[in-house]
Amino acid sequence: MFELPVASPESVGIGSEQIENMIRRLGRNQIPMHSLLLMRRGKLVYEGYYRPYHREKLHRMFSVSKSMVSLGIGCLITRGELHPNDKIVDLFPEKCPADVHPYLAEMTLQNMLEMRTCYSKTTYKLGLTDDWVESFFITPPDHPPGTIFHYDTSSSHVLCALIEKLTGVPFWDFMKSTVFQGLDLSMDSYMLADPCGVSMGGAGLMCTPMDLMKIGYFLSCKGTIFGEKRISEKYIDQALSFISPTVMKAPLPSEACGYGMQFWRTERGGNVCYGRGGQLLIMQPEADLICVTTADTQGLSGGNQFIYNAFFEEILDQLSDEKKEESSVQASLAGLTASLTIAPVGGTYRTPMQHQVNGKVYEMEENSIHVRKMSVSFDESGGCLSFRVDGDTWAIPFGFGGCQEITFPIYQMCAASSGAWISEDCLYIRCYLCDTSVGSVHFQLHFSGNRVVIYMKKTEESLFNEFSPKHLIGYRL
Repeated sequence: MFELPVASPESVGIGSEQIENMIRRLGRNQIPMHSLLLMRRGKLVYEGYYRPYHREKLHRMFSVSKSMVSLGIGCLITRGELHPNDKIVDLFPEKCPADVHPYLAEMTLQNMLEMRTCYSKTTYKLGLTDDWVESFFITPPDHPPGTIFHYDTSSSHVLCALIEKLTGVPFWDFMKSTVFQGLDLSMDSYMLADPCGVSMGGAGLMCTPMDLMKIGYFLSCKGTIFGEKRISEKYIDQALSFISPTVMKAPLPSEACGYGMQFWRTERGGNVCYGRGGQLLIMQPEADLICVTTADTQGLSGGNQFIYNAFFEEILDQLSDEKKEESSVQASLAGLTASLTIAPVGGTYRTPMQHQVNGKVYEMEENSIHVRKMSVSFDESGGCLSFRVDGDTWAIPFGFGGCQEITFPIYQMCAASSGAWISEDCLYIRCYLCDTSVGSVHFQLHFSGNRVVIYMKKTEESLFNEFSPKHLIGYRL
């Protein structure tokens, strides 16, 4: 079993207090972190998980998947089975319409890797067909390829489909058995699939943070590992280089530093495998330093920038070329690590209103999701919000002062749920999704007399639309 060598932070020039400062800074900024890992000089120096996350739990990595697809294409190019100048229409003739648009006919694998396709939007989100790959070939282009950077997830998806077409096996199985063979990535790791069964090369990777760290180690070896060249060093260097300007499309400084071949550049001259919500593999080769984070910054303006800034300023800027003296802070950091958990909702955990509404049933006005009745009950540790929906019941337990691990109804997904009274008559419940979906579902209940008004919203990419934003109004029976 391959494991990364482990060392103390001080032995590679990082003070334990620096890591503690980064963790506390992210906490102060209310960043919902799930994990933090650090490696320097090929040695793992920190590994922390926020309950209910743990070392073996798979995490949705979203667009980190794109970087993995680039490595898969790089492997086939190294083998001589593909060339960067291959035209994508020649590789998928069965998906092309009778009259191929000239812009599409011109597009190469290199254009797609660089996110300089002939599209300005992800084609399968336009709803022209249920076949995500086919959508890439039937959507009318809007500009010549190889010119302007547009973040086109359908491009990565088609490249992934190409790898599956040429190898005859699911994409992640191919990667684990060839490119990453010997790194012993999680046996349970996999890729989610599109409606036609093609691996979601743009956003579907499910793996552990440690898997990402091992992949970072692989990249630091420039594609040659265990004495075997899996991907040419030339391809790795090009993939990580500055190719496409991104300044016109960047909402944050961290996304304005350019793009290589399915890899982002950092403000500090490094590289990033970037996934929505704070799934990051940050590589600073000049410092021989790698950072992995998982989180849920969706709905939090500038959330990813907070992570970058904390890493750059607390870790990268404080590095030493020499060993640091071992200190008592190491024990403090170990204690902090053991206590890490997704932060619960802050507020008051008891109000007079709680006694008045405890267990009471409210009949709801007609609504689009057919909630007929609602009740909320409380105990010493938290409570449970219940919706009666036709013949079904949606039960959503929550903790007070800490998150409760639950199975969220309808989708049967793992979640961490907590609640608090944010005013004397207003109860707020937040459920962090910890599954193939990463995001959150929020409920705000305002009680007045015999009436309740419930406002619901979700921060999740494609599901949980029952809770996206709407109001429910009910009256006590």
